[in-house]
Amino acid sequence: MELLTTKIIESRIFTFQGKQVMVDRDLAELFQVEVKRLNEQVKRNSLRFPAHFRFQLSDTEKNELVANCDRFEILKHSSSNPYVFTEQGVAMLSAVLRSEKAIMVSIQIMNTFVEMRKVLAHHSGLLQRVESIESRLQLNDQHFEKIFTALEQGKPTVKQDVFFKGQIFDAYSFVIDLIKKAEITLVIIDSYIDLSILEMLTEKSKIVSVTIITQKNTPIKALDIEKFNAQYGKLEIKHSQDFHDRFLIIDHKELYHIGASLKDLGKKCFAFSMVEDKSLLQNLINKI
Repeated sequence: MELLTTKIIESRIFTFQGKQVMVDRDLAELFQVEVKRLNEQVKRNSLRFPAHFRFQLSDTEKNELVANCDRFEILKHSSSNPYVFTEQGVAMLSAVLRSEKAIMVSIQIMNTFVEMRKVLAHHSGLLQRVESIESRLQLNDQHFEKIFTALEQGKPTVKQDVFFKGQIFDAYSFVIDLIKKAEITLVIIDSYIDLSILEMLTEKSKIVSVTIITQKNTPIKALDIEKFNAQYGKLEIKHSQDFHDRFLIIDHKELYHIGASLKDLGKKCFAFSMVEDKSLLQNLINKI
């Protein structure tokens, strides 16, 4: 499975009618669904997608899209024009597609929108437009207001918490925040990892080296590691039968005990806690 990167997402963001948007065909590809199914789900939930969440391109705009991007050549002779989704529309898509994949992809796309917005905010006149858009957000079902706040504001260190079944975004966001904190090293001890862990690790700084300690029967293969290292660098997997619980060590300074395998975040109720006793942290490092 191809890792979804910021560059891939950025290449699929266009500006139409003064808004940064993504085309339905590109979103369908990223969410791994058919374009027809994506638009059908939107139609079934039309009240969730007002005009500033989703709108259809005019003939002129469609022609501009085709002229500037070869992969839309198929639209040249199409009798219908594509739909595009604003940042808020993309966020709402994860609520109507109803899959873990949709939620994870939506989070990655919104992260990219946020980073691009930070750049745009430096240009005169654009910051006021961005703030106006954000002030109109009235998303309820998935609490997307919490998502944008979490993405744009720093979070205080949380020492312990409990995530309940269904809190997929909250659990995912928590782990991503920890991964982004690392400046030098990350150590993940988890016996049941899969490729979703590599997706999370794409959020790390490229200079951060990662060591994953897991069982020998991991579905992550040598080729997966090779491809990851070619793009993101410094990932090593070690095998051990000595660990039952899951741990995350950041820069050999912070130790977290996580009650569920990282691949199962949000599927069942689990707790995490920061281990503040530095002697315990050192003892664990010595066992690695």
